[in-house]
Amino acid sequence: MKTVTLGASGLEVTPVAYGTWQFGGDWGPVGERAAIEAIGYARSTGINFFDTAHAYGFGRSERLLGAALGDELRSDRDAVVIATKGGLRMEGGRLVRDASPAWLRKGVEASLEALGTDHIDLYQVHWPDPRTPLPDTAAALAELVTQGLIHHVGVSNYTPAQMAEFATVLPVETVQPPYHLFRRDIETDLLPYAAEHHVGVLVYGPLAHGLLGGAITPDTAFGPDDWRGGSTAFTGPELARNVEVVAALRAFAARRGASVAELAVAWVLAHPAV
Repeated sequence: MKTVTLGASGLEVTPVAYGTWQFGGDWGPVGERAAIEAIGYARSTGINFFDTAHAYGFGRSERLLGAALGDELRSDRDAVVIATKGGLRMEGGRLVRDASPAWLRKGVEASLEALGTDHIDLYQVHWPDPRTPLPDTAAALAELVTQGLIHHVGVSNYTPAQMAEFATVLPVETVQPPYHLFRRDIETDLLPYAAEHHVGVLVYGPLAHGLLGGAITPDTAFGPDDWRGGSTAFTGPELARNVEVVAALRAFAARRGASVAELAVAWVLAHPAV
């Protein structure tokens, strides 16, 4: 499979990364064996880029990824590119943003242990933390790079202004925003900023969290532990409208010999900044 250069990081990655959010439990239960087999299949197709996060089950997703790629991580570490994210923690029963230097270090150490590797290729701040100055977060990550625990630094869910402030201390090499046919707001500001500053764009949700997979109908019901059950995009009148749009897209794709999912991914990859 061909590779592309991920922005200023210089990392050579497959254009499609394998994301592992679903293995953390936010989408309902996923069996360990099924998860490991899915990751292994992705690797067998040539995908070398795998994205996870400490907050995906607070270690569960990372452990599954580490188990699935364990042999290669031990024998040929440079064959795969591992991206993970930190800066979130639980406080009681509430998820809070914490990109303080102390918590980031704890997060990196926890991710390294869960993945079973000695370094993380790309470490991303999962969400901006309003209580920690961005330069403090950047300085902490710069120190972790110097120590060799992480090799490259990115951000997720940041605005261009936040990236610019972060970059006064440490260059932002990548950014991970949501982007799909139903959500195009980043086209007006973030994607132009990324292109101008050579920031690699690793988008999440290109299938609109399942809407563009083609299997969801107006009658689809989500389990109590699936976050989509509480989203207006997946319930009631909005779901019905979204399904109608997907039907039109499916017909458009079929006339070109493609599935709606293939159309959705190709559309995202066609943007020159992605």
